[in-house]
Amino acid sequence: MTQERLWQVLDASWGDPRTLSALLCSSVAVVVLLKWLERRQIQQKMKEARRARDLALERMQKAACGFKQENPSTQTAQILSLTMVELVEKLKDGSLSPESILYTYMGKALEVTREVNCVTDFIHGCEDQLQKLKNQKEKGLLYGIPVSIKEHIDCKGHISSGGMVKFLGQVKEEDSVIVQVLKYQGAIPFVRTNVPQTMMNYDCSNLIFGQTLNPLNHHKSPGGSSGGEGALIAGGGSILGIGSDVAGSIRLPSSFCGLCGLKPTGNRISKLGVVSPIVGMESVVPALGPMARDVDSLALCMKALLCDEMFRLDPTVPPIPFNEEVYTSSKPLRIGYYEGDGYFQPSPSMKRAIQETRKLLQDAGHTLVPFVPPKIDYMVDELFTRGIFSDGGAHLMDCFKGDIVDPTLRFQFNTYRLPALVKRIFAVLLKPIYPRIAGDLSALCGVGSAKNLWDQRGAVEAYRTEFIVKWRKLRLDVILCPALGPAFNHGYAGKLFAATSYTNLYNVLDFPAGVVPVSTVTRADEEELKHYRGHYGDSWDKRLKEAVEGAVGLPVAVQCVALPWQEELCLRFMKEVETLAHSMKRNV
Repeated sequence: MTQERLWQVLDASWGDPRTLSALLCSSVAVVVLLKWLERRQIQQKMKEARRARDLALERMQKAACGFKQENPSTQTAQILSLTMVELVEKLKDGSLSPESILYTYMGKALEVTREVNCVTDFIHGCEDQLQKLKNQKEKGLLYGIPVSIKEHIDCKGHISSGGMVKFLGQVKEEDSVIVQVLKYQGAIPFVRTNVPQTMMNYDCSNLIFGQTLNPLNHHKSPGGSSGGEGALIAGGGSILGIGSDVAGSIRLPSSFCGLCGLKPTGNRISKLGVVSPIVGMESVVPALGPMARDVDSLALCMKALLCDEMFRLDPTVPPIPFNEEVYTSSKPLRIGYYEGDGYFQPSPSMKRAIQETRKLLQDAGHTLVPFVPPKIDYMVDELFTRGIFSDGGAHLMDCFKGDIVDPTLRFQFNTYRLPALVKRIFAVLLKPIYPRIAGDLSALCGVGSAKNLWDQRGAVEAYRTEFIVKWRKLRLDVILCPALGPAFNHGYAGKLFAATSYTNLYNVLDFPAGVVPVSTVTRADEEELKHYRGHYGDSWDKRLKEAVEGAVGLPVAVQCVALPWQEELCLRFMKEVETLAHSMKRNV
């Protein structure tokens, strides 16, 4: 029955209560039935996607086992113990073959994903690429290195769902630019890794592929949205991964899983061929970048990616090759630092990590200068939140049409879908008691008009100028500051999106930023956490305390920042922090 016909029947039945009642009941039943049928269709699509994943992993298992049976003498443990730089050297001199490394990591990735559910697909073309590598005379910088790829980055012949049903069935006809360049440099993309639904969350769960666990502690989140990458690399199933970052999505899983991760300047690496739920948003700059176990691996990856092939494939990327001289410099640095941003109080272990790293850097001959980032509450609300949701969340809500909301995203979803008027009313009511939460609700209403959008973009530019002026006045080379961590307990990331203030700042500014693990949570940190009150004493502070509880022994990472287009300097600083942290551990 069409909507128009239904109205006609209702008009004709208006004088007969019994007929009208029966008709209304039957209409409600039809609506319920249609909703039920839609849900069944969604569930069927998800079931088919999971089946395809299982078949792909079976194929991967068969390939890995076949190689192992034919090559029983392969030194699996030795291969897995080598750093990426060591693997590159052994591949170059021929003491290890690309086959032995690829199939060893395939086997390990299967082992890790059985434990923590991080792999969503096997890139079946990797075996063909392996054969092509043998016939190439020139060996690229990443020759024979297996690489894992975040699920929403396009790979030819595969689906990039971003954890959303709407993208299932859309098989990609070509590789993203970054995957093409990796292959050009001899790398072998071999698996794709899990993401949260829509990727607007720093947990790692969706109803298609399920929840990914932290391999260091299964009660903890691996972070997100590059959480599958973080879990796989931390579990030993990959040595190099490619993630993306719009609020900390490379740095947060790196922090939670004890890895090194770099978010470059937004357009330093091509983003062509990447699925996003918020196409057209420009106030907050997303970026693709590498994740690995050490800084040298990140540097080698960046050196490989910043090549003529990428500049040819995507002419919008500035043709700036990697500056090896800056990365290898030993010149003392002038380092700004801060222990907190005044918006979210860092956990005791994070604060201690900054203090200890500052002292190590100072003792090593670097100059440390206190730095106070300007107007962080303003930045979070008016620049980050109002920028990323400048449409009031309309694009994001569209992603849920024909989908079922994952439980980890339910709190965010229910907040985002509130009418703007309701958000504004709640913001006014809450402001005297919970000003931070009120500011967030107001910002979620978006900008409201094209003029306001231009004004908001102008405010971002003005803030960036103010930040750089302050940086220059102090004559800083880089900045040391907290990341978010340690790893959260499950279920908290979706209720604390604004807690990304330490990382989302550098997406707003579009500065390169990376994280380096420097310490682990101690029992003394856990005891001090019992007295944590935060800056506002509101429900967000209470949740943060609960989120990081029970983390003794888990890694704690600090954040290293440089000015735009200075990825090499950022990496050089990260390397310095990594070296000093390792030396401190050896001396303990």
